[in-house]
Amino acid sequence: MIALGVILAIIGFIFGIGILWIIGIILLIVGLVLWFVPVGGTTRRWY
Repeated sequence: MIALGVILAIIGFIFGIGILWIIGIILLIVGLVLWFVPVGGTTRRWY
């Protein structure tokens, strides 16, 4: 989801398509939130 958000944001920025830019930023933010917030009680351990 993060990769798709980055790709859409870049394409929207390059071609000047506002809706792709907005969707890309939203997907990027949602992807980052889901990455850092453990879902279903799982924890990420950094070793």
